[in-house]
Amino acid sequence: MHRPLRLTIDAKAIQSNWRWLADYAGVPAGAAVKADGYGLGARETTEALIAAGCRDFFVSTWAEAEALGNLPDDVSLVVLYGVGADDVEAAARLRARPCLNSAEQVARWKQIAPGRACDVMVDTGMNRLGLRPTEIDVVNDLVIDTLHSHLACADEDDPLNEMQLERFRAVASAVWAKRYAFANSAGIGLGREYSFDLVRPGISIYGGIQRSEFEGNIRQVARVEAQIVQRRTIPEGESCGYGATFVAKEDTEAAILNIGYADGYLRGFSSHGSAFAGEFALPVLGRVSMDLIAVGVDAAPGLKEGDWVEIDYDLPSASKQSGLSQYELLTTLGSRFERVWK
Repeated sequence: MHRPLRLTIDAKAIQSNWRWLADYAGVPAGAAVKADGYGLGARETTEALIAAGCRDFFVSTWAEAEALGNLPDDVSLVVLYGVGADDVEAAARLRARPCLNSAEQVARWKQIAPGRACDVMVDTGMNRLGLRPTEIDVVNDLVIDTLHSHLACADEDDPLNEMQLERFRAVASAVWAKRYAFANSAGIGLGREYSFDLVRPGISIYGGIQRSEFEGNIRQVARVEAQIVQRRTIPEGESCGYGATFVAKEDTEAAILNIGYADGYLRGFSSHGSAFAGEFALPVLGRVSMDLIAVGVDAAPGLKEGDWVEIDYDLPSASKQSGLSQYELLTTLGSRFERVWK
């Protein structure tokens, strides 16, 4: 069945981004493939990164772990949100390791799989997941593959970064683990003192740029295209779209595209987003609706019904246009796209 929306994902760009992040960190890099590979496809992303040399992957839940299927024996998979009371069967059955976040999870894991390796998260100041440093004694008899913490403000030069680093160093010196991991994508940009033994990039694998250090090195991964449903001329003085927020100052050539907030192209792009026909920029006119947007095509009047245009979805640029985070831009992309891997 034909779909009027196309999402093209560049596997080579994913591999290139991962390699650059690992080189910049100076240590091995894993990959976060949670949320279905940040909306692009967890299985396909994992396969591309395994081919590039990645051997450590991270998901949120046991359902996500199971959805990845069988991975090579030398590849490890970690469930970041640990093992809850409802996860016991899956945790016992699947090869993935839990990252334990609380004393309750530690006790549960000791009952489920005594002596089996796990990961542990320590909270150094984010106050989200993880054991407080004062609770860390509960892990003393665990077999810990990797001890983790997570940065709260790595995309900014915030004093909390160094404070968390010192706290993690203190815990790492007191708790034995095979490896220690601290830096997410943005944390890699803070410098090699944040790298420890393993880094856990996520959004930057998929084209996200949180820090200036990444500019010119991280490649765009996802390209969004939409088909023209109808061409029309908006007469001078008339409006277009809900709320009549766009009023034509002169006769305006417009194309109506088959994309809207149901597809993840959210209302923040209203009158701020843009598309491209070759080198020509096409501004979004008025509000984004559920399934449709209007773009001005005065710069490319030859466009016609059925033609494809590319939505400006370079993550830093689209984030500025819409006010959405780069994470939101990817993970909200909907199921109506034909996903094409190249």
